[in-house]
Amino acid sequence: MTTPENVEFFRENGYLLPQQQLFAPDQLAKLQGIFEEHLAEKGDKLSDELDTPHFRDQRLLEFLLSDEVLDVVEPLVGPDIALWTSHFISKEPKVGRATPWHEDSAFWNGRLSEYDRIVTVWLALSPSTRENGCMRVIPGTHHNGFSEYQPTDMTTQTFHAEIVHVDEDKAVDFELQPGEFSLHDGRIVHGALPNTSEIRRTGYTMRYFPASVKVLPVEANEGWKLWLARGRDTAGNTYEND
Repeated sequence: MTTPENVEFFRENGYLLPQQQLFAPDQLAKLQGIFEEHLAEKGDKLSDELDTPHFRDQRLLEFLLSDEVLDVVEPLVGPDIALWTSHFISKEPKVGRATPWHEDSAFWNGRLSEYDRIVTVWLALSPSTRENGCMRVIPGTHHNGFSEYQPTDMTTQTFHAEIVHVDEDKAVDFELQPGEFSLHDGRIVHGALPNTSEIRRTGYTMRYFPASVKVLPVEANEGWKLWLARGRDTAGNTYEND
């Protein structure tokens, strides 16, 4: 999948859509079952707020640290790979909120020593279409640095702020079948429409960064858990699997 041509495309555009299955069918079914457990036990949280589930459920490390994922990520991140975070995202039929235009890196500003080569694997656990609010990206915007933001209405949006100026005519829709995945740079401008369909949109994000990047000793990182996924650490971070 990550041929030299695909790596070059990713470097230039900030995303890849391989249109391939990531896990074997039995593994995908196992992960879908774990998600359903988390959804049933979410309490007062909204279904699009199931952040860092692997902090609480170590069964997810089987997927997050798997060769299937790391072999895809390594050509983009490098041989020394750390697991930064993961997130179950579910937009319920008809009521799933829109995801405003944003850069993931904006939410980590001040937490890491560098922000390039942070890669997210977005795995579809259900069909992901334009109608049910699939992810959309603006190609090439990962080269632009941090954007200007303005407040949003969180009754209809998943985040408290959105990028002020976005050329939506350039958006690429990440339409995926269950088990297919996308890859995107942590700095790329992306978002999603609300779910106006009868079909739930569910995904699992798995996010990695080079183990040469230092996780800074700031308040936002207190209690944060890291795993060394592959290779060796050269930044002096502390890992759960040390």
